Amino acid sequence: MRIRLIPDNTKIPFMKQRVNGLIVSALLSLISVVLYFYPGVNFGIDFRGGVVMEVRMQQDADFPGLRDLFTAAGHPHAALQEFGSKRDVLIRMEATPGPEGTQQAEVEKIRGLLGEKYPGTEFRRVEAVGGAVSAELYRNGMLAMGLALVAMLFYTWFRFEWQFGVGAIVTLVLDVTKTFGFYAITGIPFNLSSIAAVLTVMGFSVNDKVVVYDRVRENLRKYKSMPLRELIDLSINETLNRTLNVSLTTLLAILPLAFFGGEAVQTFAWVMLFGVLLACSSSIFIAAPILLFLGEHRLRRGGVG
Repeated sequence: MRIRLIPDNTKIPFMKQRVNGLIVSALLSLISVVLYFYPGVNFGIDFRGGVVMEVRMQQDADFPGLRDLFTAAGHPHAALQEFGSKRDVLIRMEATPGPEGTQQAEVEKIRGLLGEKYPGTEFRRVEAVGGAVSAELYRNGMLAMGLALVAMLFYTWFRFEWQFGVGAIVTLVLDVTKTFGFYAITGIPFNLSSIAAVLTVMGFSVNDKVVVYDRVRENLRKYKSMPLRELIDLSINETLNRTLNVSLTTLLAILPLAFFGGEAVQTFAWVMLFGVLLACSSSIFIAAPILLFLGEHRLRRGGVG
């Protein structure tokens, strides 16, 4: 027996709230842009440069002793954080100025000091990134997101018509800005894994919008005399079960990772949770209303052709 979260033949008038939805979305995106600059996104080691270590001590972590060790080693502002068990410590250090190879030398120095003071320390993860490399990684990451937006624009444009492409890209831009706002509010480190998370959110979001748009195009050909506002409401209601089922299934798969995964997996999962909820709502309250605002006659010529 099929599980349906929404009864058949629902007639929810989503387009009645189209103006409110667009206003709320625009305001949230504007706030997110402000938050990106102040207080700002917590850039991780990949984009800021520095060292990250995950270590497992033989006994419960001695944080006062660790703090003294890093202060004596010239890193008084190193971030020490317990994660997982009481023996696991996450260490973050800012980039050390100097020529190429300076970071790696600093890593070896810290490893030696930790091994000497706490014999048997297990180094489970060690990452070192220089300042020049981190700047290049950031540029490449932003370029990847920009190219993804352009690719999705052309995909929706050629699969449907330009009106659909504009609707999808405007919605994606709003989704991405809100995702950056989520990073700023939560303080989740923004690193290379974050680029992967944002790109995944973009892919999930555009796929959800394609489903709605495909039904709109199909109904444009099927109900040529139906007012566009009613037709879009009909299309959303017809795809609502699919949208909710896919979103719920994805959330159920991600939730265990968000609570029980390691640090890198958890940050990816929390962003995905936010992105799935965002994509589901924006398909209904942003992407669909944009089609309505583009104009009935022009859209019908594109959809029926």
